[in-house]
Amino acid sequence: MYNDEDILSKLGIDALSDMQLRMKDVMLGGVSDVVLLSATGSGKTLAYLIPLVRMLDASSDMVQAVVIVPGRELALQSCDVFKSMGTGFTAMCLYGGRPAMDEHRELDKLRPQVVFATPGRLVDHLDKGNFSPFSVKYVVIDEFDKCLKMGFADEMKRAFSMLPGVIRRFLLSATDAEEIPSFVNIGHVERIDYIGCDDAAGRIKLLYVKSQEKDKLETLYRMLCGFGQASSIVFLNYRDSVERTGAYLSGKGFTISVFRGGMDQKAREAAVYKFANGSANVLVATDLASRGLDMPEVDNIIHYHLPVGKDEYVHRTGRTARWKSEGRAFFLLGPDETVPEYVSEPVEEYDIPENGILPPQPRMVTLYIGKGKKDKISRGDILGFLCKTCGLDGNDIGRIDVRERWAYAAVDSSKWKDVIKRSVGAKLKGIKTVIELIK
Repeated sequence: MYNDEDILSKLGIDALSDMQLRMKDVMLGGVSDVVLLSATGSGKTLAYLIPLVRMLDASSDMVQAVVIVPGRELALQSCDVFKSMGTGFTAMCLYGGRPAMDEHRELDKLRPQVVFATPGRLVDHLDKGNFSPFSVKYVVIDEFDKCLKMGFADEMKRAFSMLPGVIRRFLLSATDAEEIPSFVNIGHVERIDYIGCDDAAGRIKLLYVKSQEKDKLETLYRMLCGFGQASSIVFLNYRDSVERTGAYLSGKGFTISVFRGGMDQKAREAAVYKFANGSANVLVATDLASRGLDMPEVDNIIHYHLPVGKDEYVHRTGRTARWKSEGRAFFLLGPDETVPEYVSEPVEEYDIPENGILPPQPRMVTLYIGKGKKDKISRGDILGFLCKTCGLDGNDIGRIDVRERWAYAAVDSSKWKDVIKRSVGAKLKGIKTVIELIK
């Protein structure tokens, strides 16, 4: 039988934080619904998953817990954390952008006890009777302030109306909601508020940069050149602005990732993966990147467009200084712009160094591998292939992620061409596959 120590060891974590221990005690020690408020990057996913597995019935192969999230990236990442815990329970993701029929077949095959779902896709499966709603006892709403906003309200209301057996609800976010709608049917609530308890604010240095021109692209370029190989997220408010800024920086020689709504799932995954594994130093994104993405080491946040409100500011800035690291957040101000009034912390002026540094190039590149979990390919198989067949050393290889039908691997940027050459005609675990550079 697994225990917390086994789980933490598998995840490479020494101990639970005070917030995580408090969440565990409340979930396991009572019958109330729970609202947890804690900063971005403080470990909320693990805070609810560790106690949740103790509440599941191992003798039943029915869906017992539904985790509702606002986007597919958070669904995938939370599910991956659950699977990495190695508890013996089965989980899967339900999200748009792929055929619902494929998910239905996988539901019948896997018989998951936990599903991680976006609101619309959850309603779709419940409407079609693809799993029994009567066995679901627990509902977790991660990023509940976003899930309960108007954009998801109808789908959320319908989902709760079709889950009659729910006995407890667990709501988590870095920012609170003005009110919790009545359809959530929340009862006695235990609130766990760790906002301000984490020392992240003290680890984030706030700075501003003045642009003499209304078009701030040249100033942004000079800023990023001065950051060297440090990782940076540039936040903008509009999709077309993301594309324009991304094209400008690419034209100037930067290796970047672009992340916005409207991209297909594979492109979004590739963009996040390139940035997270160090194959791109800069991520240019809308607020879609401010929540639910697995990017723990971000050095700089740049508000190219000012956040539309305090909540957006909190989530954007929370992408840096995660897990006890330090970071910087910059306001890039045009001639008529000032730091928003809701920013209460001191903000210092930043002088861009005029040292003529060219755009830094990342140390890694990302390779696409055309086989995945369905082919019984593991991270170890890919690591062995890259070393034995393609001639790489362990230091030449970074993060490896295996999806259902493909995989990504980060390799040294000076050696990827040799990897492609050596892999032609070679077999990965007895199977010929395609290996390509993700540009």
